[in-house]
Amino acid sequence: MATDDAAETLAQVGEFAVIQRLVAGRHQPGVVALGPGDDAAVLFARDGRTVVSTDMLVAGRHFRLDWSTPHEVGRKSIAQNAADIEAMGARASAFVVAFGAPPDTPATQVLELADGMWQEAGSIGAGIAGGDLVSAPQWVISVTVLGDLDGREPVRRSGAKSGDVVALAGDVGRSAAGFQLWRNGIERFDDLRRRHVAPEPPYGQGRSAADGGATAMTDVSDGLLADLGHIAEASGVGIDLSTAALSADRDVLADAADELATDPWEWILGGGEDHALVATFPDAPPSGWRVIGRVHDGPHRVLVDGAVWKGNPGWQSFH
Repeated sequence: MATDDAAETLAQVGEFAVIQRLVAGRHQPGVVALGPGDDAAVLFARDGRTVVSTDMLVAGRHFRLDWSTPHEVGRKSIAQNAADIEAMGARASAFVVAFGAPPDTPATQVLELADGMWQEAGSIGAGIAGGDLVSAPQWVISVTVLGDLDGREPVRRSGAKSGDVVALAGDVGRSAAGFQLWRNGIERFDDLRRRHVAPEPPYGQGRSAADGGATAMTDVSDGLLADLGHIAEASGVGIDLSTAALSADRDVLADAADELATDPWEWILGGGEDHALVATFPDAPPSGWRVIGRVHDGPHRVLVDGAVWKGNPGWQSFH
């Protein structure tokens, strides 16, 4: 978008002209047979099956534009959807994005948002195949992601068995720590602040887990305890986590927790939006995964060092 267009709003440019600017010069991956420009996109489904997930971000609830740049919001919107596909043992191949914003939104901000989406999608070899642009009282981003199992069976939440180990790929607690740092106006701990506005899922580890015999898997979006609780309930098993196995996460967060007079375990066990992957395995997990607990016979609940956790239970959408 040219410099002299910097002050143009969505209303001034118009829907179709904005869309044309958003898609111009973009490179689609091979899975996209027909991209934006018609009434619908056409994708190849090489596996014969398609993994589909959708998620929505609302300004003021899931992101804040006084904390995040539009580019970071774009990255986050793609990352959290891609993590859902990873959690099934699949590979994200294409995204469809619907975006709503006030008419006076600067058109440059929308291009920055799209650039962030394309950067994150491109980092995993995926593209943005289409979408929609509408007027709305605030920013609303709805992303649908399609994925390919590449011949694998999907890894569901319901397959964990007593005796399995629980393992983690990626980090936990960073986003929750970053949120509190932003909220309290603390401008130190740049990495933690950055991890809140632009999470870093462990791309590729979902497929590695599936190939390594994972019996159940999910991504950590609502919090480690909350998301493992979904596996425990779906599988009819109990899970016991070890704080000793998560001590490296505590050490990373310790200084920020001291600054905020907070227990870092609240972030590690109850904080969400890191989009790490957590899975159960009958044997040792593959490279890139670390054992953090074990599965045992029910009741279906998640314990911490053998006891019920009394702290933050994790994200709840309507609270």
